[in-house]
Amino acid sequence: MNVIGIAITRNSLLLGVFAALTVGVIAVTYALTKDRIADQIREAEAKALYEILPEVSHDNDLLKTAISIAPNEDLGNEKPVQSYVAFQKQQPSAIILPAIAPDGYNGRILLLVGIYADGTLSGVRVISHKETPGLGDAIDTKVSDWILGFAGKSLTNPNQDRWAVKKDGGDFDQFTGATITPRTVVGAVKRTLNYFNKHQDTLFQQGLQQLRTHDGE
Repeated sequence: MNVIGIAITRNSLLLGVFAALTVGVIAVTYALTKDRIADQIREAEAKALYEILPEVSHDNDLLKTAISIAPNEDLGNEKPVQSYVAFQKQQPSAIILPAIAPDGYNGRILLLVGIYADGTLSGVRVISHKETPGLGDAIDTKVSDWILGFAGKSLTNPNQDRWAVKKDGGDFDQFTGATITPRTVVGAVKRTLNYFNKHQDTLFQQGLQQLRTHDGE
């Protein structure tokens, strides 16, 4: 083997070692951080529960009346997720449903959607997103109060054909230079309301079973 061949072989080996080390570092970093990321999402979710549903609207511990929801197209979840049912004197008062807006500008947007028993939204919060800073991140309460505008809305307020951003003929504001993000959030919230409308009785019944289980402990 000549000098050039030896050099090429050596460089190839070095590149192979470097690639293996890089993959190893990425794998170790993911293993070390995935649990922390999941914990951060859970903490944000727990905080959001009581922002969406003030304590005066229920007298139970929301975390103790959590129910599992199977994968559903309206909610956008591909695996079972937790929902939280609120009660006032053992009567269902509201529910907080997780929802996924799958088609944000930079990927999925995770939401919590609070709905009172009469079908009115108590509030919506973004739990996780990767939208562009200065544009799509206005869905975050740390950046703007846009998301607060859902409170008090329902499938009849506005009418279903008005559940869209203004650019699409609806009632909801879009952001300057960013229409995709608010459009996908509005769509996800509307689908969540439709899901609640179809499954309300079953959801509250499951929540009541959980409530009675914990009351009997």
